[in-house]
Amino acid sequence: MKPLKIDIHNHILPKRLPDFKKQFGYGGFIQLHPKEDGHADMIRDDGHFFRTVEPNCMDVDVRLEEMDKFNVDVQVLSTVPVMFSEWAKPQDTLTVNHFLNEDIAKSVLRHPKRFVGLGTIPLNDPELGCQELNFCMKDLGMPGVQIGSHYGSLNLSDKCLYPFYEEAEKLGAALLVHPWDMMGKETMPDYWLPWLVGMPAETTRAICSMIFGGIFEKFPKLRVCFAHGGGSFAFTLGRIEHGFNVRPDLCQVDNPINPRDYLGKFYVDSINHDPKAFQYNIDLFGVDKIMLGTDYPFPLGELEPGKLIESMDNLSEKEKTRLLSGSALEWLGLSEDQFR
Repeated sequence: MKPLKIDIHNHILPKRLPDFKKQFGYGGFIQLHPKEDGHADMIRDDGHFFRTVEPNCMDVDVRLEEMDKFNVDVQVLSTVPVMFSEWAKPQDTLTVNHFLNEDIAKSVLRHPKRFVGLGTIPLNDPELGCQELNFCMKDLGMPGVQIGSHYGSLNLSDKCLYPFYEEAEKLGAALLVHPWDMMGKETMPDYWLPWLVGMPAETTRAICSMIFGGIFEKFPKLRVCFAHGGGSFAFTLGRIEHGFNVRPDLCQVDNPINPRDYLGKFYVDSINHDPKAFQYNIDLFGVDKIMLGTDYPFPLGELEPGKLIESMDNLSEKEKTRLLSGSALEWLGLSEDQFR
């Protein structure tokens, strides 16, 4: 029996979005402007263009065709991070998130052996975030949620998020941390630098915030995966550890444990785009903490899902199976049998 190929990092949008500006009485929300060819423009309701998405971002049937083309058995669906809407009034953020969650759940319900859903929650109000987390897991049957690398001025170490972490730990939620609202984007608008430079830094920001903030100490049962191969964390860990050692007055304020000791305490996906970088991640994190993730259907993702893993001649078939599905099933808390 061939191993499953489970892609844990995919984004999906509803075919239509409500007019949230009209509904809430203020703007800033994303609208979808469909085109005749099946594409759609993502436009903020103030007229600011965000990006054009292809039919595979909204049409499940197109998505399934492409999954079959690349032998992907299962996709773990999550929204596009710009839809988080954490800047809005918390109750309105909840309404947006709730709409997105129910839409993803419909796709999973139609194709339960092909899709798994991750929810979106309003962490601009952790109490509402816990409420929606419970709805996602208990009512919609999702194994977890996707969250951002920060929320407004709050890093993931902020004490106001403790109730959310406690609830996630209690429910056994899988957490996918995705970079967004990239730091420094205002000062590097050219050359796509927010995506090329800012995104890896955002993921490193999230990892360091959770490590230095002692989140993994306070909530040791959390199952957290950081997108995009952990960003630039692996390649700056030496600097991070050195800073921890030479400036304990700044770095050890909330947690005296060496950052390197947390290798093996969290997961990353496999988007490295480079065999040597991927091998370094394997050496650092181990195959048990890495899983296939492609950032489908966007161009910065892995365009042939699983190609990098499958190209690694030094890996055994057992190790490749772990990377293609084993780590994902463990992180999600799911059984292989439900997809066979």
